[in-house]
Amino acid sequence: MKATIKTQGRQFTVQEGDILQVNRYADTSAGDTVTIGEVLMVGEGAEASFGTPQIEGASVTATVLENKRDKKVVVFKKKRRKGYRRKRGHRQEISVIKIESIQN
Repeated sequence: MKATIKTQGRQFTVQEGDILQVNRYADTSAGDTVTIGEVLMVGEGAEASFGTPQIEGASVTATVLENKRDKKVVVFKKKRRKGYRRKRGHRQEISVIKIESIQN
């Protein structure tokens, strides 16, 4: 069974057993269980049911595998012939989650 969920400001289409990288869930550690209540679609093919915008009572349960930091993104600004250069970096905090079950 497939489900389209909305979490951390992004939408994902998931199945049981999928592993995702999402923005870090606050106050979680490896092994914690997270319940995602914003389910937009459940099912496949002709049996799919869609919410307006969410399906009431549907939820997806996921387990946090690890919390880590993503790859560094370099932000470089330059104005030519002016001697203006700025270099900054950013590493996003992410959670790696595994989808355990989908309830509708």
